[in-house]
Amino acid sequence: MDFSGTFEYSDVIEVEVRSVDKFALEQNYPNPFNPTTTIGFGIPKKGNVRLSILNILGEEIRILLNEEKEAGYHSIDFNASELPSGVYLYRLQVYSFGNGEGKFMAVNKMILLR
Repeated sequence: MDFSGTFEYSDVIEVEVRSVDKFALEQNYPNPFNPTTTIGFGIPKKGNVRLSILNILGEEIRILLNEEKEAGYHSIDFNASELPSGVYLYRLQVYSFGNGEGKFMAVNKMILLR
């Protein structure tokens, strides 16, 4: 409201709030992709996070992330411009600090389509 008594409504803004209370590895998007995709994951407490790309034989071909992360939702972009078309896997491993609780590992499949 203005001093003159006139008023105006603002635009509606949408906000997404994510409460992270458990470990989660989301499906990459878009999938299939060419050549970039986004991988999202959530961790409920601070820990060492390793996100890696594997070929279909399970051999690690790229490490996207290997560092300490705070609790919450995180995402990382992956550029596969130098890789051939095919099916790949991505693996999230989390080792939380403290008394050894919170160890987590998950693997998802993605398709690079040229």
